[in-house]
Order: sequence, then structure tokens, then C-alpha cells
Amino acid sequence: MKMKKYYASSIPEAMKQVRAELGEDAVILNSKVVITKKFFGMIKQKSFEVVAGVDGVEPNQVAPVPTPVALPNATKENARLQDITNAIQVKIHQDQSSHDVVKHEDTGISEELRKEIADLKSLMQSMHKKTTQAQYPDELFPFIEYLRQQELNEELITTIGDELFMHFKEASEINFSQCKMVTKNLLRKRLESLPIGGLSYERKYINVLGPTGVGKTTTIAKMAARAVLEKKKKIGFITTDTYRIAAIEQLKTYAGLLQAPVEIAYNATDFEQAIQRLSHLDLVFIDTAGRNYKEVKYVDDLQRLIKFDDQAESYLVLAMTTKEKDMANIIDQFNQLPIEKFIFTKIDETNSIGTMLNLMIKYNKGLAYYTNGQEVPEDIEEADLEAVLNLFFLGEEK
Repeated sequence: MKMKKYYASSIPEAMKQVRAELGEDAVILNSKVVITKKFFGMIKQKSFEVVAGVDGVEPNQVAPVPTPVALPNATKENARLQDITNAIQVKIHQDQSSHDVVKHEDTGISEELRKEIADLKSLMQSMHKKTTQAQYPDELFPFIEYLRQQELNEELITTIGDELFMHFKEASEINFSQCKMVTKNLLRKRLESLPIGGLSYERKYINVLGPTGVGKTTTIAKMAARAVLEKKKKIGFITTDTYRIAAIEQLKTYAGLLQAPVEIAYNATDFEQAIQRLSHLDLVFIDTAGRNYKEVKYVDDLQRLIKFDDQAESYLVLAMTTKEKDMANIIDQFNQLPIEKFIFTKIDETNSIGTMLNLMIKYNKGLAYYTNGQEVPEDIEEADLEAVLNLFFLGEEK
């Protein structure tokens, strides 16, 4: 391997020298800050030393540089972005090859280098955002920002942005209402194949699953109250949430108001006996224990306790106040179970519902209900595609 040192006022500038002389196959072996003293030590000048090498190329021989590919809307920012990326790669290589790096005596200089890299990363992120948005006219930026505020994922935002760009590229004027219409149509196409709507009333057993704190028991009470008041169904309850006395008492209170029986199942035998005692009813709502379902063992316990057969339909309850990543982890654990649809709670406690749409599309799951308060049975809405799309743009009116 042939090696050579390069000196420049910045790492991106040094990278340009490396590419020009050694080509794109060059490997960065080391980099450090060099302080040069001038005028009898009164002035200190900082520069960067980069050691690069390449196999089969003499140090003073110019390596062939690939012809740049012309990109649409190419700008100086794009070139600068590439230089910054290369600079960060220098630092990454330096960290990975730390045993080959000669440490500088002045620890303050190392701190300066770290700050330089941090600044470069920050600048790169800022410029990357500008570059990806460069194709859109300025009039679209407020709408794109609204989609981000609604926490729609970036992939979907890009799809919508491209659709809006194609739709309005010849338009002399773009307004929020027009963007809203196009976006609704696109989201409608993504969601219309999913099952959306409440209980089917075709199966007797309603399994309501979900982690602790999402409001399963209150949601069950709302669903059950509607079944009694609107559909005139005879209902009952089974609870397997024997870990919290308060949960049992809460369900008993709701059951008393609806004049419905309640069975408590501590194990699989209790559950089978409860099923037999409630066999004469139209619907049986099954309240499961709220556990940390990011741990697979709790899902396995649930599967052993409750039946998931053709007489049951199962719903996974998630709270909109939970991080999307955490909800995704929970859904992944429940993927082994036949979940029919999602139920999202605490809609009233958030200003964005993009997460709801993200998860429906990602997991190809429909939506049964969403809840917007604690009142029983009022604060629950049976899902409807148009209502969900309108809900996504509710923030626009605030």
C-alpha cells in the first residue's frame, strides 16, 4: 500500500485532495489536528493532517477519478453534503482503527476535533433535509410540515409529497385544501382494503388484549354498553386480570350497571368453567391482564389461558400516548395471535394521529374503535374510514 499525508484547513478540503490524487478507492489511515505557530509563537494556526493510502498507486501518481454523474437539480449544497459525509467517514474510520492512531499530546486539540465532527454532522443533517425537499415548490412546505407534526412516517410523507408535486407541477396556485384532498385520496387507497368497523356480532367471544395502562377495562365497558343499549344483546364478562383487585372491582361496577354476570378466571380450568356458565349469552367480553407484553412469556401465558378459535374475535388495544416504537414492539409480540383489528385509546390526549395510520398500514391491520375520553358509553367511536381521514386533519382547524 502506498501512503501519503495531506494537509488542509478542514477535513472536507483534505478529502478533496485525497480523491483528486488517489481516487475513490483510497483508505483513510489516520487524521489529527496540527497546530502551527507563526510570528515567534504569537499566532497559532490550526490545520488538519490526513494520512491516506491506496493499493497499487504511487503517491505522486494521479489515480483515475470516476466521471461524476450529473443529477437533476444538482447544487453546490449536494457537493458540500458529500464532502461532509466523507469527513464523518474519516472520523468513523479513525474510531474503528484507534490502535493505529498516534495520540496527540494536546488533549484540548482532541476536544476541538470532536467538536468539529459534531458540527459537521449537524450541518450534514440540516443540508440533507434541504436537499430532499429541494424538488418541492415552496408552497408545499407548510403542508409537508403539517404531515410531520401529525407524526406520519417519513416514507409516507415522501410518497404524499411526490404525489402533490406531480399533481400541482403545472398549477399556478397551491392551497391547503387542495393538498388535503389529494392526501385524503392517497391515504384512502392505502387504507380501504383493511377491515374497518366495530364488532361483527357474529362471534360470541370478544377477546380484548393489550398492555397495562391503555384502558382495556373501560373500553370493554363502552363496547358492552353499546351492545346492550343499541343491539339489545345479552352479555357477560370474564376477567383474567387477577393481578389487580381494582380492575376486578371496576369491571364488577360496570357489569352491575348493565345487569350482566362476571366470572373471574385464575387459570385455564376456571376459564373453561366460566365459558360453560355463560354459554347462554349472546356476547361474552373477555378482559385480559395488563402486562408488559414486550416480554414474549406473557403472550405465551395468554395463549395458554384463552381460546383463539373461530368462535372468538380478538382486538389489540393501544394508547395513542405511547411511543410508536414501543407500540410496534408490542404488536410484534402479538403477531402470533389472530388479532382482528386495533383499538386506539386516549385520542383526546394527543394532537396527532399519524402513528395510528402508520401502524395500520405497516401491519395491515384494520381499526375497530377509537376512544376520546373516560365517559361510558359516550367516549368511544366506531371506526369509519372517512371519519378517520377527517380526524387526521382535525389539527388543521385548531
